[in-house]
Amino acid sequence: MAATVTVNDVLDGHVGLDVECLDRIYLNGYVPNLQVGGQVVSFLTAHLGYPIPSPAILEKIGTAFRRAVDRFAADNHIAVVRFSKNDRKIDVMRPYLSRQAASGRAGVAAIGVAQEFAPVFTATKTGQAKSVWFSFAMSQRRVTCYYFYVWDEDFGPAFIKVCAYFPYPMKIWVNGHEWAKRQAAKAGVAFTELSNGFATCAQPDALQAICDRLGPGSIRVFAERWWSVLPLPLTEADRAAGYWWELAMRQVETSRTLVFDAPRRARSFFEALVVDNLDIGRPELIELIFKRGQRRGAKAGGQYKTKLVSYGTDVNVTAFYRHSRIKQYLKDGRALRIETVVNAPEDLGCLRRLVHLDELQAKARDINSRLLDTERVGQGCVLASPAFERIARPTLTEDGRRAPALRFGDPRVQALAGALCTSVLAVTGITNKSLRALMTGLLGGTTYTMNQASYDLARLARNGLITRVPGKNRYRLNSDGQRFATGSGSRSFTPNSMIACYGRSWPPISQPRHHHYEKRCTPSTFTSQKPSTTPGFCQTQPKNSRQPSKF
Repeated sequence: MAATVTVNDVLDGHVGLDVECLDRIYLNGYVPNLQVGGQVVSFLTAHLGYPIPSPAILEKIGTAFRRAVDRFAADNHIAVVRFSKNDRKIDVMRPYLSRQAASGRAGVAAIGVAQEFAPVFTATKTGQAKSVWFSFAMSQRRVTCYYFYVWDEDFGPAFIKVCAYFPYPMKIWVNGHEWAKRQAAKAGVAFTELSNGFATCAQPDALQAICDRLGPGSIRVFAERWWSVLPLPLTEADRAAGYWWELAMRQVETSRTLVFDAPRRARSFFEALVVDNLDIGRPELIELIFKRGQRRGAKAGGQYKTKLVSYGTDVNVTAFYRHSRIKQYLKDGRALRIETVVNAPEDLGCLRRLVHLDELQAKARDINSRLLDTERVGQGCVLASPAFERIARPTLTEDGRRAPALRFGDPRVQALAGALCTSVLAVTGITNKSLRALMTGLLGGTTYTMNQASYDLARLARNGLITRVPGKNRYRLNSDGQRFATGSGSRSFTPNSMIACYGRSWPPISQPRHHHYEKRCTPSTFTSQKPSTTPGFCQTQPKNSRQPSKF
């Protein structure tokens, strides 16, 4: 039977291909100057020239659009499919997309029709006596929506959804991996496919450069290309007057795929990864991964938890952060896929408009890397014999000062090692205050004073296990200190993903991250909005507390 391997065993020299790429991209299309009632009145009167802003005018525009869709489908022999309530739309449309792909030509594969809730304007008659006037307010109504499933020469399968009622909200869905495959083929870069990804590539650097090129410009070109083909409720005259769609990010998936050179080891590796990282969704850990603080006095919305789901023999681990999440799973049994799914760009400190996609992608890639970094922490750590002998008995430092012993088996030493295992301290540094907070809990509520913390920090420093940050009352673990923590800390103190040590081949954390966290004084104290009975872990699908944005 194959032995279980650690994260470091697999990642150090056993990854055949490592690719970062945008995956699924879901965009909202909205008309910026048709978002409040007064703008609707201006559209109907000042732009269209009607004396009274009657909702009957909007009904005429909607009817004309629906008829235009019917004519477009008939003239181009395009199938029109009516979705039922429980249909999975992509499954229904897959045969049509496959048929269009087999033709070798870009085009509309099929048109789907659905009744769905959408943000639209409703009218209220406000005039008195013989005067007639209307006001408009945005509300959610069940209306007709058209799904134009297309096969694009650059993006492959995609769809554009247009609501048939004013102000005609739109959604666009494309896939970054499909785009990258087509660009690689055009550039002559040989590769073999994973389902929605890459398995091998003869020129990995060239492939990564292609993935890096996908940005707002390419997506905007896609949108403009199909806007010029499809029937739309707004006209060129409307566009010239400033009434046209802007694109904003609704959901963006940024992935990192690590393809193993020995697929037979993939499953045992992933199972070990799952077992050691069930706590990844704890607030104090997920905040480090997303690298986002909470504004003082504000209560963070969304979820903080871990979800473990089995699909047959496949396992998916998802950690939730506010309205977004990060998930890990095996891709086709041979690759580790890490995916940051951003449902609200403000979770990462980004704005929603499409022009900010590059900024969001860069931050999401950093999140994927930090998750992998966090999981590598604590793997393959062994306390070297010379270090063991040095700290287990009193010694003298180079300047002649006494270095007290750290005897293994001493409850206080065990608790001290357990405190140093915390990932928060590995990144933010160790202070007297943060050490006291952790030690009090690890010692079973026993009082742990400021003087005791100062003494323990001093003996850790004199034994060469921590180093002081210049100009600050803060310390940072070095490699011996991190091995001491994992070598002598009780496994009951913290699971592997909270162990703060470097493996033998573990590279140091980059300086920019050190600089960022030196500004922090204490670890995060975020709490989950709905804590589960087991901290950081749940087995039920949380309801998304955030309604889909009209932007």
